[in-house]
Amino acid sequence: MAQQPPSIPRPLVRTNQWIIVLSVAATWLTGQFWILLIPLLSGLSGLFFQFNPVMKLAKLFLRKPASSYIPEDRDQQKFNQTIAVSCLSLAFISYLLNWHVAAIIFTAIVGLAAFIAILGFCIGCFIHFHLSQYLQRRRSHV
Repeated sequence: MAQQPPSIPRPLVRTNQWIIVLSVAATWLTGQFWILLIPLLSGLSGLFFQFNPVMKLAKLFLRKPASSYIPEDRDQQKFNQTIAVSCLSLAFISYLLNWHVAAIIFTAIVGLAAFIAILGFCIGCFIHFHLSQYLQRRRSHV
């Protein structure tokens, strides 16, 4: 029997995406940019320690075994999380430096990407696929 690639149940991925969207919205509505630290620190923890507190908390609310949900590829999600953490970091630093235009741009990018992913189109997956295709073509021409 073939072994399944490591995966994350879709509801956990969706929860993470909603936290990003809601944090961006709350930051814009309140002007309290420290709110971005919630998805930022959670994402960094997931990338560096394989422990995402948002997903761990959401896992407590799953009604079925994790394996019964639609799986999301762990490596793909790591790539997506890297993009999200990069944008959140740049947004947070921009707010700290009072670079409001840059902060709005980076929060808009990550917030829109997360919301579009919730709707069903993963921009990070699209980028990852085309990057992989490009690298494969490049390797085959060497």
